[in-house]
This record gives sequence, C-alpha cells and structure tokens, in this order.
Amino acid sequence: MENRTIVVKLGTSVLTGGSSQLNRAHMVELVRQCAALHRHGHRVVVVTSGAIAAGREHLGHPPLAPTLPNKQMLAAVGQTQLIRVWQDLFNLYGLHIGQMLLTRADLEDRERYLNARDTLRTLLDHRIIPVINENDAVATAEIKVGDNDNLSARAAILADADLLILLTDQTGLFTADPRSNPDAQLIEEVQTIDDTLRKLAGGSVGGLGTGGMATKLQAADVARRAGVKVVIATGQMPEVIGRLARGERIGTLFPALASPLEGRKSWILAGPPPHGEVRVDQGAVAAMQEKGSSLLPKGIVSVKGDFVRGDVVRILDPKGVELARGICRYDHLELEKLRGVHSDQIEQILGYGYGAVAIHRDDMVLL
Repeated sequence: MENRTIVVKLGTSVLTGGSSQLNRAHMVELVRQCAALHRHGHRVVVVTSGAIAAGREHLGHPPLAPTLPNKQMLAAVGQTQLIRVWQDLFNLYGLHIGQMLLTRADLEDRERYLNARDTLRTLLDHRIIPVINENDAVATAEIKVGDNDNLSARAAILADADLLILLTDQTGLFTADPRSNPDAQLIEEVQTIDDTLRKLAGGSVGGLGTGGMATKLQAADVARRAGVKVVIATGQMPEVIGRLARGERIGTLFPALASPLEGRKSWILAGPPPHGEVRVDQGAVAAMQEKGSSLLPKGIVSVKGDFVRGDVVRILDPKGVELARGICRYDHLELEKLRGVHSDQIEQILGYGYGAVAIHRDDMVLL
C-alpha cells in the first residue's frame, strides 16, 4: 500500500458515543489507528468536532440558553480541553500534533487560503499530525464553514489528500432512515449525487453535533470533485480507519472524479461561497460542456445578486440548475449591461474592458 495523505473526520457523536461527554477510551482507540497509519508512512490529518461538548463537560454541564455567545464561550473553554486530550493521547504513541483553527474567512481569501494550505502541508512534511477544528469561539454565522463535514472536505483539498474518511454514528448512507425503517439498505457506492439521493439524507439527531448525513453528502461532493476519494462509515467498527485505508469496502464509498482539479479551481470550489449568479442560454451550456469554452457575455440571459469583479458566482443553465462556478471578470452592474451582447461591443458599451470573456475557463469549475 503506497503512502498516502488521509483525512479522518471525527464527529461529536463518535467522540462522545452519544453521551454528554468525551469518551476518552474510544478516542485513544481512534488515535491508535491513526498512529498505525502514521507508522506505515501515511500522512494523517484529523478534523475534530467536540469543542462545545468538551466545554460543557469541563464546566459541569451548566444550564445555558442556546445563544451564540454561550456557544462561543463553551467552545473557547472546550477547545483547550479538547486539544489537550488529543495531545495527551497522541503523545502515548510518540507523535506530535499541531492545532489549526479555521473559519470560512480563512478559506475565502486567496492569500489566507494559500497560507493555510502551506501551514498544513508543512506540518505534514515534518511528520506532525494536524488537528483541525472550526474556530467556533470567534466564528459567527456569517463566517462559519457551518459544520466539520464541509470543513473536512476543504481540509482534504488543502492537504491534497487521497482519502477522506467521514466517521459517524451510522454505518453509511441508506436507502431510508435505518433508525425508523427496518427495510433500509446500505448504499455501498455512490457515483452521482442528485436530488433523489439528497432526499435520503436526514439531519443531525444527536443534539450534540451540527452535521447530519446531508452535510456529509455536501462534503463528499466537494472533495470528490477535487480528486479525493470519500467514505462515510461508522466510528464504532473495529479497526475501521486502517481497514478503509487498505481499501476494504466498508460503509458508503464516493469514488473520486477522474480529473483532480488544479489548485486555483480547488479554491473556487472549496473556498468562497458564491456572491451571485448568472443564467446562461443553451448555446453557452453546450460550448462550456462540450468544448470547454469560456463564458462570453453573449450567452448570459440574466444576472442576480450584488458581486464585484473577482467574486465567485454560480452559473445556471436555462432551467436554473447549477452548471458551474467561476470567478467573474465584471461586476453585476457591468454584466447587466453586457448580457446578450457580442464581446467586441464591451468597450463601446462600458468605455473600458477587462477582456472578451465574462468568466474564463481557467477560472471556472464545471459541476
């Protein structure tokens, strides 16, 4: 088995076993499995949940209203406790860890994204295990990635990972909710993530975490487009991390798409959320999908949202289905004036120009 970069995401339900506090006995078992991968030459990244749960435990489970300041207070207290537990457990195997706390703002800005990537990869180069969590103590709803499933997908892209393991309290993705439907069947492999599949995904039910199967689908979709294989599996299965690293078929597999994205396109997909959208005609759809063409103003039918030059926007087909994302060369007011016109009219209409295309194919990710 060749040496690979493996990201292991551990949800709150896995770390607590569904209880109200960290299950240290199980955590040391997970660490042992990660240490075994490390010993065999693999590069291991841990994305951990559990800071708020650790904070509640440390403070004796105080009765607090579920307000943002209270959650941030619990995260601030719990993050120090959580990282101490990880440090103590990895020290048992003679391994060093490095903590990285991220917010969406760190991923949206291109320079900060590159800095985070360089830090993460330098830790791995020095055989230090990065332990990543969202910086819940300072993050507001506007700057949160939202959940550690999606954070782990972005960490996998930052690390140029080969495999993302999403460990949860469920065996994998099922045809129905196995907690209420005894006829539910495990879906062993997913080739296409569509609306039908998304409807099968339920929400978080444990009351401790922020993610459910729906967020795992989102994470899998992002990571596999960047060339990362993804598996959703239960964290309670013996030797699950090592078995998945060896290629054993456990849980639900999402194979990586054939062509991994280069760095800039990975950032478009993993970093900033779209600031607006443009709807295009069928001719533009065909040119982009079949010829790999850039998006020209001529093909734009409508513009929605307030965005500036350099923002990421969604590109929708005539039916409103998201076709691609890309970095726009003109702002929303300029594109509103340019939609439906030929490129050689740009300077005549605006009095200036930033090139013949609205979104260049090198700044675009087809979905």
